[in-house]
Parts: sequence; C-alpha cells; structure tokens
Amino acid sequence: MKHHEIIIDLLGSDLGPEEMLKGASLVLEEFPLVNLALAGPRALIEAAGLPEGRYRILEADKTVTNLDNPVEAFYRKESVSVFVALEEASRNEDVIGVINAGNTGALFVGAIRYLLADKAVRPCIAAILPTTQGGFTCLVDTGASIDCGPAQLVEFAHLGSDFMHTLYKLDSPRVGLLSNGAEPTKGNNLVKEAHQLLAREEGINFIGNIEGNKTLSGLCDVLVCEGFAGNQVLKNSEGMAVNLITEIVKYGKMHNQPAAQEIAGYLMSRFDFASLGAGIMLGTRKLVVKSRGSCRREAIRNAARIIINLAENKTLYESIH
Repeated sequence: MKHHEIIIDLLGSDLGPEEMLKGASLVLEEFPLVNLALAGPRALIEAAGLPEGRYRILEADKTVTNLDNPVEAFYRKESVSVFVALEEASRNEDVIGVINAGNTGALFVGAIRYLLADKAVRPCIAAILPTTQGGFTCLVDTGASIDCGPAQLVEFAHLGSDFMHTLYKLDSPRVGLLSNGAEPTKGNNLVKEAHQLLAREEGINFIGNIEGNKTLSGLCDVLVCEGFAGNQVLKNSEGMAVNLITEIVKYGKMHNQPAAQEIAGYLMSRFDFASLGAGIMLGTRKLVVKSRGSCRREAIRNAARIIINLAENKTLYESIH
C-alpha cells in the first residue's frame, strides 16, 4: 500500500469530537502507512495522545448544526471544520479523502465549492448495500439532493454506473429506478419522466422500475432515486435488519438454540450498516465519505478503509470484518 493522508473532520457528530478522535486513533493503529489531517480545535487534538509525526492539525473551532442553513454558514462562518477540511483536500495532492459525520447539507455545499469534478454534474451520495445474491447494489442518491428533477436522476445513474464499472469491473451495470410498481406507468411524475429519459439514455443499461421490496434482491447494480426516498430505503433496510437479527437472538435464547446465535452472527456481519451504511460522494475530485452522525469510532476506521480501498482500486469492503 502506498503512503496516504486522510482528513477527518472532528466536529459535528452526535457523539462529539472525542469519539471521532478515538476513531482517528484506530485508523493510525490499523494503517501504518496512513497519516491524518485532523480538522478541529488544536488543544483538544493535542491532548488526545495520538502518535507524534502521524497527524497534523487543521485548526477549526466551529461546525454547522442541523439548525443552520448550510449555504449561509459557508459565507458567514469562519473556521468551520467541514469547510476547512474540504478546502485543504482540494489543494493538497497527498490527501486521498475526507471523512465527515456532521451536517450533510454543509458537506454537500463544501464539496460543490471545493471538489466538484464536473461543474455540469451535481454530486450525489451513494450507499453500497449487500444483496441476497451475494453482491452489492449502489443506491443513489441517499440524502444529498432531496428535491430532484428527472435529468438529475439520469446524472445519478451515470455516476453510479461509472462507480460500479470502476470498482467491480462491471462492463454494463444494470440500472433500476425506484418506484412503487414495476410497470413503466407506475410512480409519481418525477419517476415517470425519469423512466422515459433513462430508457433512451445512451451509456445506461436501464432495466426498468424496481419496487421497494426488491431493493436488496440483486436485480440491479445501481438503484436510482431522489435523496428523500433513498434515505428512507437506507434507514428502513437497516431497521428491518436490526429487528430481524434481534428476534433471532431472542428466539435462540428462549429455546436454547445455539444455531440461532450463529445465524444472527452471520447476518450481523453481512448486514453491518455501521460499516456498509457510510455514504460515498460521487462526482467529486477527491473521495468523500459521509458517516452517520451517531457513528462510533469503529465506523470512522471503516470509513478510512473504504477510502484506502477505493484509492488502491480494491474491492470496496475488502477485509472490512
């Protein structure tokens, strides 16, 4: 593995910068050829006891809360950690990626300002979800763009297809459109119009509508939707997986069935949303991983692994468990 540097934005997560720093410590421990740039308060970082020579500090003492307007915050606030991190990533060739667990809107605004790969294409956030066939489906978008037009969904299809082609060497990734019915006439106006555009779009292997109960079936390699629906798919999938595993564990304990515990363990590793749930921003010049606000230190380590694997062009979740 080559020597890399990753930026971690320490501010904005639900569990605070202390948990993010513990995640940074795990990254340094597991990846000896990776150094970190940490965006946050200098005193807090220096007191964390991280290995000397393995990190540098990007001083920042402000964050964007869920009550702030991200665009206004960009122009009115100075020393905001997420913007400091993204600006540094844009000008430093040694940086391969940024990890953030704060305000998604602020991350999106900053990425557009500093890291946009193509000014004609709006970035989106993808989640890579495990399928029942043993592969993965790229879900785009998962919350960056709540209100989209049909042309934007076509752009998301291209971004997702390019990503799956590069990562998994798929010659022609199958693209599905999330809808409430498989027929082309189903869906709201956005879905219907997007269906027509995707059906005649060159370079897209469009296979039609995919219903919500088939999102993890493996029918498509890329599943396209606007951010509100995508975020619900992501969170509902996680909720159902957690509920199912919990019930299996309870059954095993009630009936003294060790096999149930083994099954639950397998499912926990297969549908580990703490690892798989990280969002990967597509359409930026540098890798940006959006971890959930409630993420713990292990999720930060896994986010770093995702960035490293992508930079090394390896399987996305290679050695993740």
